[in-house]
Amino acid sequence: MLKKLLILKALSAIFCLGLFAFNIEKNYLSSSKDSKLLLKSITGLTDEEKDIFMLGRSFFNIPWVKAPSITTARDGLGPLFNANSCVSCHPNNGRGNLFNKDFTTSRAIVARLSKEKNDSKKDEEVFLKKGFIPEPIYGEQLAINGIFGVPFEGNIKLDFEEKNEILNDGTRVILQKPKYSLENLNYGNIEEDTIVSFRIAQSLNGMALIDMILDEEILKNQDLEDLNNDGISGKVNYVYSPISNRYEIGKYTWKASVANLKEQISFAASNDIGLTTTIEPKDKCTFFQKECLYAPKPKDEIDLPEHRLDAITFYLKNLKTYSADKSSENYKEGYKIFENIGCAKCHVGSLKTKLGFEVSAFSDFLLHDMGDDLADNRIEFSANGNEWRTAPLWGITLHEKINKTKARLLHDGRARDFQEAILWHGGEAKQSQMAYKALSLEDREKLIKFLEEL
Repeated sequence: MLKKLLILKALSAIFCLGLFAFNIEKNYLSSSKDSKLLLKSITGLTDEEKDIFMLGRSFFNIPWVKAPSITTARDGLGPLFNANSCVSCHPNNGRGNLFNKDFTTSRAIVARLSKEKNDSKKDEEVFLKKGFIPEPIYGEQLAINGIFGVPFEGNIKLDFEEKNEILNDGTRVILQKPKYSLENLNYGNIEEDTIVSFRIAQSLNGMALIDMILDEEILKNQDLEDLNNDGISGKVNYVYSPISNRYEIGKYTWKASVANLKEQISFAASNDIGLTTTIEPKDKCTFFQKECLYAPKPKDEIDLPEHRLDAITFYLKNLKTYSADKSSENYKEGYKIFENIGCAKCHVGSLKTKLGFEVSAFSDFLLHDMGDDLADNRIEFSANGNEWRTAPLWGITLHEKINKTKARLLHDGRARDFQEAILWHGGEAKQSQMAYKALSLEDREKLIKFLEEL
């Protein structure tokens, strides 16, 4: 009798735990294709938490101004910057656009700058903490704007050349290969061996849940030596965390070079808006930029103090996340093809969170060799020049709802649709790319419809 009672209690606990996880999941996830979905909070916040959420949203949305200003809560912009607010590059918290309405290059595309690491003690110390070596004249990211009296660093110019791909049934697909360049450089020429990597702003969909994915869920998909001989050998990018002062699993950025959400927000505030934080306490002025070094300073030493940085972090951690409706026929049919051609080996369909439920970000958050065509030759901690973090696919369907135009895909926005993105895949993804090319027109259309649901 006692044994039966214990079994019943255990089953009851398991059932309640599952029910709890399901209820929490409903608080976070939605399959509503609403252009404002990513602006909404999760359900269940207390009144006090709603106040923090609103405070974080205000600092995320409202433009910053240069110092000194009577608006002391929002001064500190620059001296060098790309945008004056977070939402400038993340419209409605979605993915950035490659072009503005007048077809000029958008501020949502940035140029990351770095140099090869040498054997000096100085380079070694910088690399251990940053994961790369900044360019000495322009720093780690080109700034397209400067406050009054501080020359901006330069502009990004974008051209394309065409590349043809022929599918197995004879269908010709024209790909656009980007030809990025830097112009109007106001502080002199960039050193010849500088590595320039162009990156488009990613969607903020699921930022909190990415933070909550269990480390063991990511580690279980790592296969450094390709022991199962499937051609896929994803690896974790262990990165330095200035918060914990140790190396942790990288989950954020195109190369998984940032460990947690608060650090990602701080780095973006510093590089994109020119705001100092306790994590990044210095303006991004190099020795060669005198006007930047001597620009007016705000009243407070830190532009984005800890409580405001925490409020922005809380805001992003408590946004609704879009996750596709798995019951639709488009989803079911397309996912089978997605699995059959090997896409799900990297864009894995399910990972468990610390809250007990699983999420479908369609990423393993590991680094993979994507081939020479997509290589940027930039190292970030253990990510080499050919490697990229598997891009999460969830939330892409919202881009068209938000921006009235299709999302430009891949790290530099070169792909105009999913088919182009697939055809650019190389390296570890080459087998999947070839399998896609061999699909019938009907199966290709089913796969694309599935991807457009994500």
